[in-house]
Amino acid sequence: MPDYDYQSDSRPFSQVLEDIGAGSEPKLYLGELVNAFGERGFGALMLFFGLMNIAIGIIPGTTTILGAPLLLMGLQLIIRRDEVWLPGWALKRSIDREAYRNGLETVLPRLKKVERLSKPRLTVMTSELSEVLIGIATFILAFILILPIWGGNLIPALIISMFGFGLMQRDGLAVVLAWAAFGLICVAGLVIWLAWQWVSPYLLPVWEWANGLAPQAWAWITGLFGG
Repeated sequence: MPDYDYQSDSRPFSQVLEDIGAGSEPKLYLGELVNAFGERGFGALMLFFGLMNIAIGIIPGTTTILGAPLLLMGLQLIIRRDEVWLPGWALKRSIDREAYRNGLETVLPRLKKVERLSKPRLTVMTSELSEVLIGIATFILAFILILPIWGGNLIPALIISMFGFGLMQRDGLAVVLAWAAFGLICVAGLVIWLAWQWVSPYLLPVWEWANGLAPQAWAWITGLFGG
């Protein structure tokens, strides 16, 4: 892999991801990513972890490794840190580089298309206040990511990726789209909660009745076949 000056790096982000995958070491360490992304900072790491959660999040335990740093990044955006800080133990965490390359093949073509359309715009959506609000949303979404919910990583990871891409590219339109998606899942969650509150008083008595009936039904079945 070429020896880039990361602090003055002008490569497209998709090229950075490809070059990381070209490394010879079998393990890809988080510390290597932080170094490779240079001044792209929060946005680049949010985009990376979001994309990896989409691409390889189905592998057991992966969402915990990839989601935990997003919790820290969300908090750091809230308190307005200038640079990403991750503890030493986190920087030593790793994923399999071959799994990374396989996952990258899934998301890279779409990322390249979006890169070509992106440009700095709607700067109010990437202001300091906006970054704080994005940090709050990222923390909430990252918490959902690390929960053991089958298939529950896709939408939160996609929204985090959109936030990260918008911050990295200073593209306010991407941030607007991310907020719209975040709003939709909040509304959906509220509707589900309200529906449960309305339905549960009717369902719980039925559930209790069924639980009480089950032992009697089982005794009847065993007695029937036992006789």
